[in-house]
Amino acid sequence: MTQTIDTDYLVIGAGGMGMAFVDEIITQTSATVTIVDRNHRPGGHWNDAYPFVRLHQTSTCYGVNSTPLGNGTVDQVGWNKGCYELASGSEVVAYFDQVMRQRFLPSGRVKYLPMCDYRDDGSVVSRVNGNSYEIRARKVVDATYINVTVPSQRPPKFKVEGGAVCVPPNSVPKLAPEYSKFAVVGSGKTGIDTCLFLLEMGVAPADITWVMPNDAWLFDRFTVNPGRKFTDIITAGRVEVLKAALAADSVDDFFQRVVACDQLFQFDPKVKPTNWRCATVTKLELEQLRSIPNIVRMGHVDAVAPGEMRLKKGVYKTAPKTLYIDCAADGLKNRPEKKVFDGNRITLQTVRMCQQVYSAGYIGNVEANLTDEARKNDLCRPVPLPHAANDYLRCAIQDSENMLIWLTEPSVVKWINESRIDLFSPIFDFECPIMGPQIQAMGELLNLAIPKMRQLLEDEKVTAAA
Repeated sequence: MTQTIDTDYLVIGAGGMGMAFVDEIITQTSATVTIVDRNHRPGGHWNDAYPFVRLHQTSTCYGVNSTPLGNGTVDQVGWNKGCYELASGSEVVAYFDQVMRQRFLPSGRVKYLPMCDYRDDGSVVSRVNGNSYEIRARKVVDATYINVTVPSQRPPKFKVEGGAVCVPPNSVPKLAPEYSKFAVVGSGKTGIDTCLFLLEMGVAPADITWVMPNDAWLFDRFTVNPGRKFTDIITAGRVEVLKAALAADSVDDFFQRVVACDQLFQFDPKVKPTNWRCATVTKLELEQLRSIPNIVRMGHVDAVAPGEMRLKKGVYKTAPKTLYIDCAADGLKNRPEKKVFDGNRITLQTVRMCQQVYSAGYIGNVEANLTDEARKNDLCRPVPLPHAANDYLRCAIQDSENMLIWLTEPSVVKWINESRIDLFSPIFDFECPIMGPQIQAMGELLNLAIPKMRQLLEDEKVTAAA
């Protein structure tokens, strides 16, 4: 038997992006929404994340716009001291579940179908009992296009031989007492979190081997900390990056200038990063990470076995009983950019650098307030997901171009200025007599910096080809 559901919006995916979009729709419109999700509860990949995971951005600016996450407190102890609190994975999952059960469903305008598959023919089928649904929707919203993958969702991409034990970070808290040596494979956010967890649990730095196929640029978490509400945006970090671009004579010079103004860190000052994936650290965390002496820069791992790892550039010897920890999942794969608004289909994507959930809320606001599709797409130009180091500049260019366009749309300016989840709010307060001239100065600076950043990338391309 097939149940028919009539709805204004069919949202595929109840992860952070889907939840943030729906929150804006039910806040700003009288529309009805049906949410279909494969998991048994909201939260997307957070349901499969390792138990010691935490946000890499402050809790105060994460989640849906209507409902605060955390208490807005500043950590007084630990390696995040001085920054706003970072919610744990379990807190994030509980938060999204709370939003669904205490806000969405009681509205009477949201229907939630967990543990269901959305199929290519438009049908929805329960993964538990096979029941099917015909969803007659005015618009379909794909909240799964930017699909986050965590290590526990797939086997290692390298061979595990000879009885070696290789686990995702989810298993580390239970298995750690049985081992004295650890090899962390992967240098992204998950690898950073795992190394910090081991150190925090008392593992000696010398007992950790960290396989770092690529060094990555790291954000200083203090520069994206909302405690720095901008009273003078001309000295804000975003502006410092633009000024660095204007002064730089090469891409390398640009990065050196950005490091000099404390907007980025590198793990080893002597090693040029070739990667960038939006990870954040504090100086205290970076100090801990730098205490690990066994850094393996021999490319990606081909195989692990008792006593050794085989990598692209050779063999690295390990202790016979080493716990290998697979942190090498490509959490955010490159996806082709699509129009966000395309007829009756909306594809949620990142429209601000490294801010997926925020971007979905922003897109929800645009959908709720504008009707012209061309204008909506103009306001929602995707910012490419970063991978290589130079993607920092590419993202900064698109981010800057987006900001210039956003400043021309009152409904966008109002939402950003009032938004709980905007890291930089309230920099767009046009009614403030102090901020007005500074906003104008920001626009002028953006118009100067964008072509210069493009030129830096073009010069880099020419130099590489020579």
